[in-house]
Amino acid sequence: MLSLRLIENDKDYIEFIGIIRGRSADFGIDVIKKVKEILEDIKKSNNKDKAVGWWTGILDDRGETVYFEVPQQIIYDYADKAEPAFLDALDKSIKRIRQFHEKQLEHSWKFKDDNGVELGQLIRPLERVGVYVPGGKAAYPSSVLMNVIPAQIAGVKEIVICVPFPKGQINSYVMAAIKAVGVTEVYSIGGAQAIAAMAYGTETFKKVDKIVGPGNAYVAAAKKMVFGAVDIDMIAGPSEILIAADETGEAAFIAADLLSQAEHDENASSILITTSKELAAKVQTELIAQLEKLTRKDIAVKSLKNYGAIIIAANMGEMFDRVNEIAPEHLEIMTRSPEKDVELVKNAGAVFLGKWSAEPLGDYTAGPNHVLPTNGTARFFSPLGVYDFIKRTSLINFTAPGFKEIAETVEIIADCEGLQGHAEAVRIRKRALGSS
Repeated sequence: MLSLRLIENDKDYIEFIGIIRGRSADFGIDVIKKVKEILEDIKKSNNKDKAVGWWTGILDDRGETVYFEVPQQIIYDYADKAEPAFLDALDKSIKRIRQFHEKQLEHSWKFKDDNGVELGQLIRPLERVGVYVPGGKAAYPSSVLMNVIPAQIAGVKEIVICVPFPKGQINSYVMAAIKAVGVTEVYSIGGAQAIAAMAYGTETFKKVDKIVGPGNAYVAAAKKMVFGAVDIDMIAGPSEILIAADETGEAAFIAADLLSQAEHDENASSILITTSKELAAKVQTELIAQLEKLTRKDIAVKSLKNYGAIIIAANMGEMFDRVNEIAPEHLEIMTRSPEKDVELVKNAGAVFLGKWSAEPLGDYTAGPNHVLPTNGTARFFSPLGVYDFIKRTSLINFTAPGFKEIAETVEIIADCEGLQGHAEAVRIRKRALGSS
């Protein structure tokens, strides 16, 4: 019988935090070695198209050397196989996601000081973005929406999608999502070889400026290794949920939401922090009952045993101290006053307030992005958004009076740093002004 780990003291809490942090400590020697081999082989190849195709044929079990852009007709044909109810759900989700992300748009700005000096910031979209979409064991059409829509709103001109076709199989739901958002440049490649193609470019594949999107350990490791050659969104770890609840929390809802993350994979983490021992006991009972109805029960059980816990907090202050230490990907607040208690939250990827704000709403249709920082990185990372697909460029336009006002200040600092050329670039202009 499943019994979620119960934590009631600091020693057990510290030990548990070490366990969940260790989920994403590294990718493993075998993964790193294989990814390096793939990236180096493609990067150094005289025929990168052929190299990408060879790895795709081998790793995706395609039975032949394969590397091709997916014709739009194939996308449309498979998209049309999706059920009308799914297509309708897709349309409703897209509208809400667009509506939310349009609020994130930034605009160029500038101002002038008393000397007529103009300063500002130029906002420009990235030119070309690569989106990785899982298409094998895990195929998520929602990943298409969450990664493509903010890029489109930012004004990215070229968006390319790489999605694997393992054993030649094509996922109709993913194709429907691609059709719905209007991306036409799609390649049937996956894994580290897709990341290499996007990062380095090939004879027929134009390299991108940024790579976004989820993937397995090989994809994540590859993204980490190519960072610098291109930008990336983040290195996402296993999914996680933390529910902060007082005695008013509903045990059935809490158990269901914990299971919604536990079923993702064996490494997912599901945690309840509560001030109520009575609620903790009710949630334990509910978990056991609800697990029996879960189709992915075996996965959920492993996740809960290894990375699940119920943490008892002495009071509300301690509960939210724990929340901020853990900095969860998804945080649900089920307390008497969730709108008030959210003010205590410093670190979280997304916050869901009250019993009706179930975390799965945020995965698909609520509107905010579901690409979120994991494994404590919400301390310094933000959800994916329109701002991830823009560049900020400083604008500096000095007048002669403005130059004269700060010239000496610049000279002094340049001389202190021993940078004669910097100081002289100012002095030559001072001399020119003096002779005019």
